Amino acid sequence: MSSQLEQLKAAGTVVVADTGDFESIARFTPQDATTNPSLILAATKQAQYAKLIDVAIDYAKSKSSKPEEQASLALDRLLVEFGKEILKIVPGRVSTEVDARLSFNTEATIKKALEIIELYKSQGISKDRVLIKIASTWEGIQAAKELEEKHGIHCNLTLLFTFVQAVACAEAKVTLISPFVGRILDWYKAKTGESYTSETDPGVLSVRQIFNYYKKYGYDTIVMGASFRNTGEIAALAGCDYLTISPKLLEELANSKDSLPQVLDAAKAKSLDIEKVSYIDNEPEFRFLLNDDAMGTEKLAEGIRKFAADCVTLYDELLKRVSA
Repeated sequence: MSSQLEQLKAAGTVVVADTGDFESIARFTPQDATTNPSLILAATKQAQYAKLIDVAIDYAKSKSSKPEEQASLALDRLLVEFGKEILKIVPGRVSTEVDARLSFNTEATIKKALEIIELYKSQGISKDRVLIKIASTWEGIQAAKELEEKHGIHCNLTLLFTFVQAVACAEAKVTLISPFVGRILDWYKAKTGESYTSETDPGVLSVRQIFNYYKKYGYDTIVMGASFRNTGEIAALAGCDYLTISPKLLEELANSKDSLPQVLDAAKAKSLDIEKVSYIDNEPEFRFLLNDDAMGTEKLAEGIRKFAADCVTLYDELLKRVSA
């Protein structure tokens, strides 16, 4: 029997590498790759990526003489440098994240996304090969809607924990969403003290609900499960549009010959009895329902804080370098 990784691909799932480590990406031949400030920060601590930092610093110094501006410019260019190198390995797209500190500012998110796309363009990379990664706040979803509609820029809505976020994203016609399976599980385990199987895992059940809803009502938005804690969660979502997986779990899948059958089926979802709802034009209801979900509210806030903190750490490191 083929490996679980090959079985997963055969089940119709596009495998995406969740890392900033080029060697890991090349080893598992994924279609796409995703990054975030935490992954980039971890990668920059490895000696083999020092040259990317040098490129970013040189670029920033050529554009400004003020250290703070240089550090900000270097940060954007560093994200693009990683994306550029990743795109030499994957045949599809790379996700590049907007600064999480802009998560509650629609206009600033749009401005930053356009700047990132222009940086990619300056390196000869088409916007069609880039997904702009934005937190799934109300403001983030509105920014993505405008980027998709007015600028033809594809977006990946991340830090997605709830059904209401997923519905609003689909209505905004964003290209892709990243529901965070493992972080949902983390919250429930901490709150209940219970153990969960792959079939009772709250994160798995959340992605299944979203997938079936999207397929039932014909939404084109891609569902990409993310943030996995074990291969059991991945196997329980075989057949999902995309799954973005860490190198450690990709390795486990590649080394296992256990059966991994398809679980999710778009055709079967069409016959399910699911109520249609709408939130994209109802900000008060969206905010109330998100607020009413303690897990979603807490994990979204925590995720934004963590990504923002890592972004600041990266900025501070670049500021030291441009000031040296």
